[in-house]
Amino acid sequence: MSTQSAAARRTAEAELRSLMTKFTPEQQRLVGAVRRSLRKRLPTAHEVVYEYSSSFVISFSPNEHGYEGVLVINGSANGVRLYLGRAKELPDPEKLLQGTGGKARWIHIEAVSTLARPAVARLIDEAIARNRIPFARTG
Repeated sequence: MSTQSAAARRTAEAELRSLMTKFTPEQQRLVGAVRRSLRKRLPTAHEVVYEYSSSFVISFSPNEHGYEGVLVINGSANGVRLYLGRAKELPDPEKLLQGTGGKARWIHIEAVSTLARPAVARLIDEAIARNRIPFARTG
């Protein structure tokens, strides 16, 4: 059961669309496609959106706290990135993860098909499995 009314969801979607107008139509379509893909993978996740000066993030979290998100879409002038929580601990034999962060690292997303690459799908599955707070099974 959603904790947000239909009107609140529409308002939130309008606010997110407004944030995304700073970016190219191609980036907007890519963010939408990545978002749909992650929603299928994590149907009970809370999507928590943050705006920064030149970017935005959509955190897929097991609760309403974005900082507990396991997957994060970042849209900026540099493109679209998928951040994975606890990435420092993830097995990454193909060295796909970029960045030096202590907790989160990222993959540059050029197309939604990037998410279907076996090595990327394994990283995502492993990040979800290692998340300290489990996602609800229903809702």
